[in-house]
Amino acid sequence: MIRVVLPTHLRTLARVDGEVALAVDGPPTRGAVLDALEAAYPVLKGTIRDQVTRQRRPFIRFFACEQDLTHEPVDAVLPDTVTSGVEPYLVVGAMAGG
Repeated sequence: MIRVVLPTHLRTLARVDGEVALAVDGPPTRGAVLDALEAAYPVLKGTIRDQVTRQRRPFIRFFACEQDLTHEPVDAVLPDTVTSGVEPYLVVGAMAGG
């Protein structure tokens, strides 16, 4: 199971408290995690990535193991500590402005 931490507004939309645990089919990649997340919580479709292009939405970032994984390829396998459930996979709404 992969532990996923969502930003507050997405947790509210999905009606979940705290982190979610997801079973991922196939290699544990960012794309597979997002597929599993959208399958478990259909209301999140289109909030993290575009429904048509499947590209990450602006101001959404991905972190794990104290590393920014946002610009890693979508099919890159996640770190072992994430796939084993030791560390969570963080979906973060980035801040902008001044």
